Amino acid sequence: MTSPGYGSTTDELIQHRRDVADLQRRIRNRRLQVAGLYGTPSLLALSIFAWIATKNTIWLNKDMPGSAHGAFLITAVVFAAASALQFGIEFTEEFWDWEDKGTSVSKLALDLELAEERRILEARRLTPSAVERQASYKERTPAEVSRLRKESRHYRRVHLWMQWLLFVSSAAITAITAWYDPPQPGKAALICLGFTITVITAATGYFKPRERAFNLQQTADNIEQHVTALDLGIAPYTQGDADNLELFAATVETMRVEQRRREQQLDQPHQGQQEVI
Repeated sequence: MTSPGYGSTTDELIQHRRDVADLQRRIRNRRLQVAGLYGTPSLLALSIFAWIATKNTIWLNKDMPGSAHGAFLITAVVFAAASALQFGIEFTEEFWDWEDKGTSVSKLALDLELAEERRILEARRLTPSAVERQASYKERTPAEVSRLRKESRHYRRVHLWMQWLLFVSSAAITAITAWYDPPQPGKAALICLGFTITVITAATGYFKPRERAFNLQQTADNIEQHVTALDLGIAPYTQGDADNLELFAATVETMRVEQRRREQQLDQPHQGQQEVI
């Protein structure tokens, strides 16, 4: 029996991944359907109970306003219609079909486990050679560099917005204090600006967007440098193709591990960072 070629092997592995992703999507959809089936009638009962409780608590000895009656009535009608529609779709054939109608989430979860197990077994049987996997890893590296740069730009923008908000708030406090003497009616504005400055300062010190942006950009630049060196065949990639790919994969994985370690250090308190370092 001949072994499948690399193209057919890739197609089979991709198909298994698609099957797993499809089952994950179906489980999410089914959970939403079940939540609607049980949650909407519960909300209907809760709205009716709130209607009665409000009448007996606030308007016990007098008539309840028509606007309040109308609001509770509309809420109850909406929940009742939603419940009837969902039960009609689930248990009859007159409406359109839901995907996996009548299927339990536990059965779909079991199918997902079996699909993942099947994917693992097939991947073990159809796994290409180490050189082919390393070459594929190298082709995925530009996407990783783009992701790192995108996250770096995001944190850099967050840091800039925080800094500009701090600048504007600090200047506004000084301006409002000088303009209004006595402080009314600028007191409320001063309180809001002071609260904004406190929150932004605390968030900047806790989330450290500037440091995160710098680390992500540095990792992306280093990985891109190694990609260029591998393409050009310059140091340290001056050996054979197989050795170069192995060295490249090991180097990039080391950089990614170091990047994750730096992110974990940023999530630690200052004392915890010193202990980790």
